[in-house]
Amino acid sequence: MQSLSGPAGRGGYRPALEVLRAFLRLGFGSFGGPIAHLGYFREEFVARRRWIGEQGFADLVALCQFLPGPASSQVAFSLGLHRAGLAGGAAAWLGFTLPSAVLMYAFAVAAAPLVAAGPLGSAALHGLKLVAVPIVAQAVLGMARTLCPDRVRGTIAVAAALVVLAAGVAAAQLAAIAAGAVAGSALCRGPADAGHDVNIAVDRAIGWGALGAFAALLAMALLLGASAPPGLALFAAFYRAGALVFGGGHVVLPLLREALVVPGWLSDDAFLAGYGAAQAVPGPMFSVAAYLGAVARPSAGITGAATALAGIFLPGVLVLLGALPLWSRLRASVGARGALRGVNATVVGLLAVALYNPIWVTSVRSVADLALALAGFLLLAFGRAPPLAVVSLTVAGAVAVRAAGLAS
Repeated sequence: MQSLSGPAGRGGYRPALEVLRAFLRLGFGSFGGPIAHLGYFREEFVARRRWIGEQGFADLVALCQFLPGPASSQVAFSLGLHRAGLAGGAAAWLGFTLPSAVLMYAFAVAAAPLVAAGPLGSAALHGLKLVAVPIVAQAVLGMARTLCPDRVRGTIAVAAALVVLAAGVAAAQLAAIAAGAVAGSALCRGPADAGHDVNIAVDRAIGWGALGAFAALLAMALLLGASAPPGLALFAAFYRAGALVFGGGHVVLPLLREALVVPGWLSDDAFLAGYGAAQAVPGPMFSVAAYLGAVARPSAGITGAATALAGIFLPGVLVLLGALPLWSRLRASVGARGALRGVNATVVGLLAVALYNPIWVTSVRSVADLALALAGFLLLAFGRAPPLAVVSLTVAGAVAVRAAGLAS
């Protein structure tokens, strides 16, 4: 078993303030999504600071990809935990998440005045919605190559998409995820990926307590009715999304839409505008919860944003704390590996459905919209342009098209 306890672990954990400073800097500068975030982490903590070895870092990435929740944020929490205990884990999460969360809350406050500014302000918001088309299209293609490399997993993805499209009800997504796990456990068995055992000092009692809390809160979130107090209902909606998404990033899109748009808490337009704005800020994609919580409960102000953030990030932290002491057993389970492969294939199908509805259906309204979306996709897929550049160009294009229409 390879231990992740490096020099800091042997000589006593360093202060959590050191962890906070390191991750706060990354929180302000980590653009590009979860895969890019892992590259930033490797450069900072493996190559430069030497907090952890190459193989130990790879082990952490493998573990966090295995679990539900935002993978890059879970890796950040694990690195902080390794360096400075639970306080270090909390400091890593706070430093990495706070900059983007503040920016997304600021966008929630500014969105209404932007619409009130007139046609050009509305065009800018439309451009943010349009950004989701190329971003998610690229994500679907990339994930399909990685997570559906064979006929069995491709079939699971297509079947999940067809079931969700045909059913047309929110519960179909949860049913598809469960069915994907069952199908994967039976059909996607195979050898474990190469790697070593993760060994971060998490007491087994803490691990079991975290797993118990994860399960209890998930049961509450799934069973909570419409009569629940608004704050609790909001927390439950985001907890469900955070607990049931694998891989993080764009995969959370259909689950968040099911939790917020389907019950009528906010419109597809407002939802997609926030999703587009999230492409332009650094840090984890899940920070879009700050915007969504504030818009879903405008009377609550910053409390709605904080409730949503707590709801969406908490399940990933709890399940990570529970899995760390048990990781070697999880990796050895053929059924667990197969179930994960089936779930990963399922989420490709769910994301493909979301690309069609609501993203394409509500965003592409004209030939000009189609041209902007296609240009954004070509820039991402072939020009290797950063998402921030695609956001800027798409918004500018939407404003220019609207200005030309007003001038004619």
